[in-house]
Amino acid sequence: MKFLDQAKVYIRSGNGGSGCVGFRREKFIEFGGPDGGDGGRGGDVIAECVDGLNTLIDYRYAQHFKAETGHHGMGSQRTGGKGKDIVLRLPRGTQIFDEDNETLLADLTQVGQRIVLAKGGDGGYGNLHYKSSTNRAPRRADKGWPGEERWIWLRLKLIADIGLVGLPNAGKSTFLSATSNARPKIADYPFTTLHPGLGVVKVGNREFVMADIPGLIEGAHEGAGLGTRFLGHVERCRALLHLVDGTQEDVVGAYRTVRAELKAYSPTLARKKEIVALNKTDAMTPEDIEAKRAALAKASRKTVHIISGVSGQGVQSLLHELMKLVDKQRDGAKEAA
Repeated sequence: MKFLDQAKVYIRSGNGGSGCVGFRREKFIEFGGPDGGDGGRGGDVIAECVDGLNTLIDYRYAQHFKAETGHHGMGSQRTGGKGKDIVLRLPRGTQIFDEDNETLLADLTQVGQRIVLAKGGDGGYGNLHYKSSTNRAPRRADKGWPGEERWIWLRLKLIADIGLVGLPNAGKSTFLSATSNARPKIADYPFTTLHPGLGVVKVGNREFVMADIPGLIEGAHEGAGLGTRFLGHVERCRALLHLVDGTQEDVVGAYRTVRAELKAYSPTLARKKEIVALNKTDAMTPEDIEAKRAALAKASRKTVHIISGVSGQGVQSLLHELMKLVDKQRDGAKEAA
């Protein structure tokens, strides 16, 4: 399935049904009087957060969604039925913006959450509604009120427990494929990953979700490289795993470049809990590993894990540390809730 994290769609709620002008006409009832019913309400446009989706590909080719018009009123005091609602099924983490792509209308973060985006129009009154002591035979009935229409933007921000960040070719996709059943594209050139990927990582009888975020470069927060489009996915992760390619010369510069982009994009993002790992150590000498580990530890002020996604060195111990961090973040979220 192709990954799509942004889509623009048109929505329109249903018009209200028209009221009816009717009179009771039965044998032996000389003065039946008015009995025209009211029109039914138009259908609503509803956004619903559902489980099992992680892309907006359903809205790539179907971009117009219109609810049903309310049914018209009828004689014998029969009110028209309500028009059918139309439901947009969206993955967890979807944000809904107005046409200006800036005004936030809804943020779907919980499965089962439902938001009415456009209310259906009210039905018109039938002539029975206008009957009075001075107006015994009204011939007035109203048309239904029009529904609402608008263009909206759907923007998906993947919700994961751990977000993989790092410069291009840091080994993020290799690490994800080695620790989960995900099979991202892996190659020896920059920007191999063009779309975020998700994988479920199992640690004993526990598991957490890890997201592979496309590589960041200097100036990403201003649109360089793949730009800010995928930085939004990192915002929804509980914590970060920062992979640094140990085979490059300046590991400290690589670390600081990514940290600067995260901070420039969002100070909140830069404050997320982070675990740092020196990757690709299977292609390094012990002396080189120790020197770069010490330099990276000094720059990050954190414990640096020595790993290799290819050989599996240090991967299991790192996964246990990530599981502990995820449990801590989940407990904190429950307390806050």
